[in-house]
Amino acid sequence: MKRLLNTLYVSQPNSYLTLDGDNVVLQREQEVVAKLPLHNLESIVTFGYAGASPALMGYCAERNISIVFLTMNGRFLARVIGESKGNVVLRKTQYLFSEDTQASARIARNFIVGKLYNQKWMMERTIRDHPLRISVEDFKATSKQFTQTMKSVRACEDLETLRGLEGHAAVSYYKLFDSMILQQKEDFYFKVRSRRPPLDNVNALLSLAYTLLANDMRSALEGVGLDAYVGFLHRDRPGRASLALDVMEELRGVYADRFVLSLINKKVVSAPDFVKKENGAVILKDEARKKFLQAWQLKKQDKITHPFLGESIAWGLVPHVQSLLLARYLRGDLDEYPPFLWK
Repeated sequence: MKRLLNTLYVSQPNSYLTLDGDNVVLQREQEVVAKLPLHNLESIVTFGYAGASPALMGYCAERNISIVFLTMNGRFLARVIGESKGNVVLRKTQYLFSEDTQASARIARNFIVGKLYNQKWMMERTIRDHPLRISVEDFKATSKQFTQTMKSVRACEDLETLRGLEGHAAVSYYKLFDSMILQQKEDFYFKVRSRRPPLDNVNALLSLAYTLLANDMRSALEGVGLDAYVGFLHRDRPGRASLALDVMEELRGVYADRFVLSLINKKVVSAPDFVKKENGAVILKDEARKKFLQAWQLKKQDKITHPFLGESIAWGLVPHVQSLLLARYLRGDLDEYPPFLWK
């Protein structure tokens, strides 16, 4: 059980929530594990299927404390709220910002800054750890380029220009990606990003990691009351969770890409784990996909210190914290949305 920004996160499996006076009580196998006052909480997010008592849900609904139910894997199930109050205001503000391209650009540029900063950190880390196995000159040149690009992004208030800056940086980053693959080079190599379908082993892994990250981000956004389908950088498109794609940009490199590189370099996956379809698509076999998902869930449990909050949290809570920070910015509680800048 972890409290962050007036939100209570319950991540222990098979936990049941009940009400005791003005307190929420966490029970496991009918034994009290923890108790916390409700008067300062804005929401409760619980991972698992055990649920919450009707008394607790009624108490929270009356006091505008939302209860969000997610699976243990982080998939959004439901959100219990009372009369429409603050969430309506929050979503109306989100929609107004989304319709204003200049306001959208001011938010979107922070998503991109976070992405570039974290990818630059990956380059610097690779230079430090593997100077004899890469072209240090190429990595340092691209890192320097990213520093200049971030300055341009920070000053930009035009969405199309932002997309151009991000796209140019992405090309430079992916030119180095193959050099970060240090093992199994015959079977794992990266030439170009291929999506629908992925055409090689690395792209198959990246596509799955990005899909899981987008799902986690969508659940987190819905959990704080935001509309995951109305974005700022990614514009509206039927069926696309544009805001989830926006916020996950910060985590693509430092979370998803590093996860994929780790699976390859530590030989968790190997060539026999993949199959190539008649249309050229490369996918993971069923057993390998289970292995991938298990490793993803373990990664989400790793502890880090959040760079903005300065608190120890699990990696899996980062999408939820960033969603909370975005909601607070839209409400006017923060002067600027703070992107996730990994250190």
